[in-house]
Amino acid sequence: MVVATAATASLFPVSSPKSNSGANTSGKHGIELGRVDACGFNTKSVSFGGMQVKVHSQTPTEVNGNRINFVKGLQTDNNFTTHAPRTFINQLPDWSLLLAAITTIFLAAEKQWMLREWKIKRPDMLVDLDPFGLGKFVQDGLLFHQNFSIRSYEIGADRTASIETLMNHLQETALNHAKSVGLMGDGFASTPEMFKRSLFWAVTKMRVIIDRYPTWGDVVEVSTWVAQNGKRSIRRDWLIRDCKTGEILTRASSNWVIMNKDTRRLSKIPDEVRGEIEHYFVDAPPVVDDDCRKFQRLDETTADYVRKGLTARWSDLDVNQHVNNVKYISWILESAPQVMEKYELASITLEYRRECRKDGVLKSLTSVMGGGNNGGLVDSNHVDCQHVLLFEGGSDGVPGGEIVKGRTEWRPKYGNRVRNIDHFST
Repeated sequence: MVVATAATASLFPVSSPKSNSGANTSGKHGIELGRVDACGFNTKSVSFGGMQVKVHSQTPTEVNGNRINFVKGLQTDNNFTTHAPRTFINQLPDWSLLLAAITTIFLAAEKQWMLREWKIKRPDMLVDLDPFGLGKFVQDGLLFHQNFSIRSYEIGADRTASIETLMNHLQETALNHAKSVGLMGDGFASTPEMFKRSLFWAVTKMRVIIDRYPTWGDVVEVSTWVAQNGKRSIRRDWLIRDCKTGEILTRASSNWVIMNKDTRRLSKIPDEVRGEIEHYFVDAPPVVDDDCRKFQRLDETTADYVRKGLTARWSDLDVNQHVNNVKYISWILESAPQVMEKYELASITLEYRRECRKDGVLKSLTSVMGGGNNGGLVDSNHVDCQHVLLFEGGSDGVPGGEIVKGRTEWRPKYGNRVRNIDHFST
């Protein structure tokens, strides 16, 4: 105890009391301590607003050798504050702050230890390929991988990721691929040479095949690469895998051309642009076979379902000031609600004819080509539909102009396709 007291005193020196020589000593708050008078009372001069008042208090007296303090007659005013003397105890630091800091450090260390133990016990849950979801290159930089965790707001009524979620993952991976290799200039979808010439990439055709939809909490790996596709376009392919099992969930292939930002017309690929991108071409066939079937003419007289009044809002546009291609899928499926309630989308083929800009008003037409009976759905192992988006009116095109044509294939919804159903039980 003596050693601890000496060590603490060296860190927190205690002021030793000064001897009273009988002279007046000034205290805080205008209190002046005087001498002890002959009657055993201390004479104090208390200053209140410039006026001094003498107050007497009895000095300690001895009874049977013990000192007893009597504090009588002095009632402190609100303006009169009595401070405790400076002692060893009241000069100690606030130990609660130190205790809180030690507790925080201990909890952080415990959390890191538990995480380390969890990683050892559950290596199957680790995402070693891309732990931060930033993407990485493989095979000499020709293939690009990026991981995505399926969020709760990315699933639909079927408790699985929506087709729009998967399409957004494809688009995000393609953009990050171009950005990572330095093929994205100041524009959102253009190389540095394309940006100089006011050019940008636009998709003309896409085909997506979904073998299984991921659900909430799943982590998927999206792989993408580019290949040459004639003189006026390039091809980009994707594969979506389950990070835990390696199972291929989705395959997709697309064709891209160059469009002039000022004239909004298609343009050939300049030699300078081809020199930028040809080093990243992969010599490989497409992961999805091209659907060469021709689209039949579809209008309101031949369509089974019609949805009108679809207006392109500001939030539907991308940085190139036209409707994002993923938004078209939502509009296409707007006219097929009865199909979506009973069947699950297995594949979709899209042909983009022209762009849609802000305030364009569209209508969506759907025709059931197979698995139906005069437009009505019957129990079948598959359903084939044809779709078209047309301009209905507005400032962005001639009424009746085709924007997108599509073909979809559907399979029945099975309960065993839904996993982790306990997460959603109420």
